[in-house]
Amino acid sequence: MLGLFLLLAVTQSKESSDPPIETGPYEFSYPSNFGNRFTIPANNPMTKQGVHLGRMLFYEKKLSVDNSMNCATCHQQQLAFTDGKAFSVGVDGTQTNRSSMSIANLLWVRQFFWDGRAKGLEEQAITPLTDAHEMGQPLEESAKKLQQTSVYPPWFKLAFGSDTITGERITMALAQFERTLISSNSRYDQYLAGTYQPTEQEKRGHDLFMTHPVPEQNLRGANCGDCHGGYKTFMEFYHNNGLEAEPKDLGREKITKRGNDRGRFRVPTLRNIALTAPYMHDGRFKTLEEVLDHYNDHIQPSATLAPLIIEATNEVGGKSLLLTPQEKQDVIAFLHMLTDSTFITDPRFSDPHPQIANGVKPEAKGKTKKK
Repeated sequence: MLGLFLLLAVTQSKESSDPPIETGPYEFSYPSNFGNRFTIPANNPMTKQGVHLGRMLFYEKKLSVDNSMNCATCHQQQLAFTDGKAFSVGVDGTQTNRSSMSIANLLWVRQFFWDGRAKGLEEQAITPLTDAHEMGQPLEESAKKLQQTSVYPPWFKLAFGSDTITGERITMALAQFERTLISSNSRYDQYLAGTYQPTEQEKRGHDLFMTHPVPEQNLRGANCGDCHGGYKTFMEFYHNNGLEAEPKDLGREKITKRGNDRGRFRVPTLRNIALTAPYMHDGRFKTLEEVLDHYNDHIQPSATLAPLIIEATNEVGGKSLLLTPQEKQDVIAFLHMLTDSTFITDPRFSDPHPQIANGVKPEAKGKTKKK
């Protein structure tokens, strides 16, 4: 009995910062206004142990061909899971074709990447893991490397009922973890919940953000809500937002092969937007001020330009949005309300490997192994 007590005492001291993993169904927590329009694949139900394994894999460098990169290389928590670069750099030293998107609130997304080519998170994970210009390693090789460790087989057994590691199970676990990356505690959320009182500038910015201008009725607006409306500040649409008259990147057209999709890209969430510079699919704008200047003064006409952008003006007969300098600053003040400081510091989303190294075991919380 004394030996068992000492074993438990040592184990508990090592695991004090991260107790033994809980098992069982995973329950999401988010504001009711986010809605429940999402689908969990029947073959990949959410479990606490699956989420934990996915978190381990998200920070696992063995998933890259030279053990130098992990998912967090391009999706850093402190930057709301972006990397602060216009284009990420892969294991071969070359740049990716597009900017890394934030992966906040993907639970409600149905099509992934800027062009929407992946139909689920499990499918989405395959590209960055295997692309030669990203992590560059076949899934079969990743599974083999993890299988040869002493750490991962027990965790896969806990999550999937078998210690056999496969590429499919790797992507399934990653998808489970990424579905939990919910950002819902910004000042905007607190305002909606009645626990934060916005400043006058933030109120003006909110109203401008959500309003489509109708100058004939003296209704001024910044036209942002037409694409980024709703509580999650994104809509699953694809728009050409006037970056170029002749788009260098065809965007959605590459997937659909339809000319009317030329230069159209998925509307991303604006959650934590103040942390995710640079902006646009190619990272061309370094600041929010540059983004507002684009929409206000520099829209480039093209055959596929979004109609709601074409008609947006704050003056009768105007040819551009025509916000005042003060109105632009008001909108930016509101955009800063979307920063969720708890999301970027939440330990549930951080690198778990230091805790694992200190003795966290793949067992249910409250249970001990039989000797």
